[in-house]
Amino acid sequence: MNGSQKSTKPAQLWSGLSPFLRLQIVGWAIFALVDLVNRQLAYLDLSVALALTAIVYPTMIALSLALRRVYERRFPGSGLNPRAVLAMALLSCTGAAIVVAILAAARGAFGWSVPNWRPLEEVALPFIHYAICLFGWSLLYFWIRADRLRRAEHEAAITAQADALRAEIQQLRLQINPHFLFNVLNGIAEEVPEHPAIALDMLRDLTAYLRHVLAGIRTPVVTVEAEVEALAAYLRIQEARFGARLRAQVTLDPAATGRRIANSLLQPLLENAVEHGDRSEILEVTLHIGQEDGGLRIAVENTGSLTPAHRSRSSHGIGLANLRRRLAVHYPGRHSFRLDESTAGPGRVVASLLLEGEPCSAS
Repeated sequence: MNGSQKSTKPAQLWSGLSPFLRLQIVGWAIFALVDLVNRQLAYLDLSVALALTAIVYPTMIALSLALRRVYERRFPGSGLNPRAVLAMALLSCTGAAIVVAILAAARGAFGWSVPNWRPLEEVALPFIHYAICLFGWSLLYFWIRADRLRRAEHEAAITAQADALRAEIQQLRLQINPHFLFNVLNGIAEEVPEHPAIALDMLRDLTAYLRHVLAGIRTPVVTVEAEVEALAAYLRIQEARFGARLRAQVTLDPAATGRRIANSLLQPLLENAVEHGDRSEILEVTLHIGQEDGGLRIAVENTGSLTPAHRSRSSHGIGLANLRRRLAVHYPGRHSFRLDESTAGPGRVVASLLLEGEPCSAS
């Protein structure tokens, strides 16, 4: 066996120990060094101090492991209470008595004694010393275990909350207007006999749009460029449906293309603009995405007005409620949303959205 194999074997043995046992070995080793110094000052003999420390060190490790087993069986998952404290005191005194008995046997076998100490001092002082040490170890054990249990409960609560939030986000993301799908498929069927090329383009755009929406289950956060491509496909489908009655335009600041945004976040804005805009003559819908003060500024504008009838439509409310909930999830405290009639002129509605920072994926 070469030198490298010899050096790696202790490391492998050490790594194979449980974290608790490794902490025990290190902690009691520090205690043994302090105890060695005290024992050297008492016995004035380094060999005696080393021998007794070599006896005490494994004994304390074994006692602490035994105490842990008793605490786990008798007080599983419980914190400190009078019954536990009484048990800790009794067990610590029992452990200290075992250590003192072992030391007394070693001293008697080899004729060792502490200079200027009476027999009672050789028993009482070590007993008090080790009882306090074991009781302190017990307190530390209960504190660490309680802290670990609190953290485990906290992590379990966070995991449960994240799972619920993930399920909610997926449900919100998949709330595709069934009327939209029905109308698009109807439109494709109508175009197939006379305009198969238009029907094929609509089908391709619908496929691209649905692929983007459904991919959000795995990728809840996408680039602005990918989001705009899906929204452009959605608008092309609507233009094919409504023909000359709808004109749509999308403008994207090149500096914002690589920014990240929640998948399908903007779809409810465009859907509301198309479904609730004024199509009595020509419905104009524009989408602009740019940067503002380090955030994303989105504006969706359409011809129409915010009449009470429009606001009371259920689909309109569901779409905006979906949007507001997803904003609260993905951009908590880092967004603003406004839906107003345009100040530039009558007959136009503007939905303005400002997103700051990176979206929370909750995945």
